[in-house]
Amino acid sequence: GGEILKHNKKSSVLACVTGQYDCDRIITLASELAEIKGVPLHVLAVVKPGNDYSKYCDEFDYLFQTAKSNGADMTIIFNDNAPKATADFAKKINCKRIVTGMHDGNPSGFLVVFNQLMPKVAITMIDKENSVYSMETVNQRC
Repeated sequence: GGEILKHNKKSSVLACVTGQYDCDRIITLASELAEIKGVPLHVLAVVKPGNDYSKYCDEFDYLFQTAKSNGADMTIIFNDNAPKATADFAKKINCKRIVTGMHDGNPSGFLVVFNQLMPKVAITMIDKENSVYSMETVNQRC
């Protein structure tokens, strides 16, 4: 019976951040987009297990406070496979758009792999100068 409930779940916007203070721009933009759509905002950071997390404590605390002030929860997942962990989380929250920093140009980078896993999720990127770029989805039937 869980499948029927899933379709009734409200869609959401997901802000994907890393342990950097300037990721606050991602949360702010995602919050604006969620507000326009009238949907909840979630903030996610995927961190490789085994890293020295102490060097990110202040940054993650700041991002948590930024998320909270924008009415969002913030989740940190420890996983080696950031695109898959993000896709799994996006499915759980019925994400229709993710907001990230800029694509790194790597053909096997985060955004490329995430888009392969979740082709129906729109992607919005914001650079360090606050220029915004969006990739909308198309209804692919083949």
